[in-house]
Amino acid sequence: MLTSYEYVSAWLQARCRTERGASLVEYALLVALIAVVSILAVTFLGQQASSKFSSVGSAIS
Repeated sequence: MLTSYEYVSAWLQARCRTERGASLVEYALLVALIAVVSILAVTFLGQQASSKFSSVGSAIS
């Protein structure tokens, strides 16, 4: 019985040692970081653009 357990254990360890999951996690972290930076940039630049448009609109009127 111990031999079967060792075989299954070795098979599972060989299957779990692939780095496909690590690559997926790295890509997910990169996408999340890019999303956060994009949201912050749009928020910051959006407020500045709104302020500029308001000042230009006030100057025209």
